[in-house]
Amino acid sequence: MDPLYLRSASTSLVISFDSGEAEVIHWGADLGAALPDLAILGAPVPHSAVDAAVPAGLLPQASSSWRGRAALRGHRIADGVPGYDFSVRLRVAEVTAAAGNAAVIVQTDADAGIRVSSSLTLHDGGLLELRHTVTNTGTSPYQLDELATVLPAAPDAVELLDLTGRWCRERHPQRRAIEQGTWVRTGRHGRTGHDSSLLFAAGTAGFGNRHGKIWATHLAWSGNHEQFADSVADGWTMIGGSELLGPAEVILAPGGSYTTPALFAAYSDRGLDGISEAFYAWFRNRPHHVLPSAAAAGQRAGAGKPRPVVLNTWEAVYFDHNLTTLIELADSAAELGVERFVLDDGWFRGRRDDHAGLGDWYVDEALWPSGLTPLIDAVTSRGMEFGLWVEPEMVNLDSDVVRAHPEWIVGPSVQSYKDGGRLPLEWRHQHIIDLVNPDAWQYIYDRVDALLRENDISYLKWDQNRDLLEHGHAGRASVHEQTLAAYRLFDALKAAHPGVEIESCSSGGARVDLGILERTDRIWASDCNDALERQSIQRWTGLVVPPELVGGHVGPTTSHTTARTHDLSFRAITALFGHFGMEWDVRQVEGVQREELKRFIGIYKEHRGLIHSGRMVRADLADHSLMLHGVVAGPAGKAAGGSGEPGSTAALFTLVSTRTSAAEQPGRIAIPGLHADADYLVEAVFPVPGDADYARTFTQVQPPAWLESGATASGRFLAEVGLPMPVLNPEHALLLQVTTA
Repeated sequence: MDPLYLRSASTSLVISFDSGEAEVIHWGADLGAALPDLAILGAPVPHSAVDAAVPAGLLPQASSSWRGRAALRGHRIADGVPGYDFSVRLRVAEVTAAAGNAAVIVQTDADAGIRVSSSLTLHDGGLLELRHTVTNTGTSPYQLDELATVLPAAPDAVELLDLTGRWCRERHPQRRAIEQGTWVRTGRHGRTGHDSSLLFAAGTAGFGNRHGKIWATHLAWSGNHEQFADSVADGWTMIGGSELLGPAEVILAPGGSYTTPALFAAYSDRGLDGISEAFYAWFRNRPHHVLPSAAAAGQRAGAGKPRPVVLNTWEAVYFDHNLTTLIELADSAAELGVERFVLDDGWFRGRRDDHAGLGDWYVDEALWPSGLTPLIDAVTSRGMEFGLWVEPEMVNLDSDVVRAHPEWIVGPSVQSYKDGGRLPLEWRHQHIIDLVNPDAWQYIYDRVDALLRENDISYLKWDQNRDLLEHGHAGRASVHEQTLAAYRLFDALKAAHPGVEIESCSSGGARVDLGILERTDRIWASDCNDALERQSIQRWTGLVVPPELVGGHVGPTTSHTTARTHDLSFRAITALFGHFGMEWDVRQVEGVQREELKRFIGIYKEHRGLIHSGRMVRADLADHSLMLHGVVAGPAGKAAGGSGEPGSTAALFTLVSTRTSAAEQPGRIAIPGLHADADYLVEAVFPVPGDADYARTFTQVQPPAWLESGATASGRFLAEVGLPMPVLNPEHALLLQVTTA
């Protein structure tokens, strides 16, 4: 059988079938139009080992003497006795190539009664999508314990980068050498988790933002999961992930099937920026993306509306919902240029704090005797969309819905807590509603659907504020089914209300993955609006998720979550490289600071088309107190700035000082990512003299020569020589606009 050979965007995948199973020969750099005879890759057989070469299978298995993690773990239950067919011998039965760099590989073990179908697509931007479906073709039940999706990294992948974090400090990097053994990141939160690794990246020594080879994977799943790098003694390193199934969560009846979450995988020989390009291309080529590519947008009417400036009311008023105050806030927001006004927690029955009301999704008649209509009319009449906060997956014990249906609360017991069953510990005074229960699911759907039908709501901020611990339905573990039920809820509401955007918020950034992002239009990266923390949070979130999908807000001068105080320019520039908004009582912003904020909102509106469509560029700087990152127009390999018309914006960059430097001054800093042979004008556009915090931005007697009127140079000169940068005070930033000269 001929090998399967997929190629796209400087990436290729080769799978051989000569051993009888699907063996991944190569995943990485493009190998050209033709392959040699793959027989030349026959491996030696060492002493004291199995008497055959061990393949790196698409589904590694012990029957081929694979001594790392097997892809499929499970056993058959025959006549009530477990443990049979514990080791399968899958062999290729069928390979079907499809249009668009796609294929399906079917492997079976007739004796064990197991069939696995593997679906692979190498997308146009080079992102590989892989998922497996296992089917029980036997005559008795089969308990599935794990089905993993894995791919081999090349032998020169010697370093591993993954991400970790906590509430208000999500997605921070950690590195380690790849050595023999298995590095496993386990998420038992019942949701993706604040500490979840958005990406597993194996790469060559010292790989960085713009250099080195990298093989990276992401598991598109919003429930319990594992991501891992498995390095075995015969020299292979496999990276991948799987859903982490609870005890007996998936038992396949005869004829039953289970499909894994998709594993998305990207290869780059240009560092982490190349990985981002592959993911961004996939997002932007989806027809349902909020800002799809021109080709994809043609498939959906109304697609491509610019991402509106947002005002969220949480850090402005918290639970203090008062119509007069909120209309004043709407007046102030509209005057600044806000385009979407979002009413946060506190609008529904019994909700005066976070102890009560969750689950009672009715407008509180005591607070809103005429419903939300007066506020919605005030918002929309001022030219803004109206958005609303909801948390449909959670309930408080102090709620009408729980008093009526105590059996709808998730827990480890068969009985409800009213009948003596045990509840999980509370988390922020709340519990989880059992969406696996069809009556509970229908109630939540009906209430949210009614809110959307009865009110002019364009946007839902959909929150999920706790882990799913001791999570069970009818006494059995049910995170798997709860996750699928939540997906069905999103899908059904989207189908009924296709014009409504939904944000995935999960106590900030605890549900950020491509599973939830298939159903939502933006994520809230963190509950922390501290600009210093956000620099790291947004940088590493943006490794996978493009900026148009990452909410970034200007918070109050002193941060609600860290008590740090920052100037407006630092907070605004940080929020710029995302879906920009504010979470602040903007009624209090006056005088020169208000004019500065208004001007910056204009900068966002002027450049959001570039920010939300361009290539993300992150410089590798030797001075770790500084960061230089930005967005460059035009696809890789073409002239930045699109048409190259003189004066057109080719790029936006920001120089950020996160702390004091060991050096007295930063020296010349290269500006990468521009077209080498084009000429550009680099100008500092924010803050500038006259802005409220300009004088506090720098600590220098004299600025660099170019700062006042700009610098003209070629892209090659800017990348190789750079420009002398000003001496920024710690926790300050400077926005640079690059135009074609």
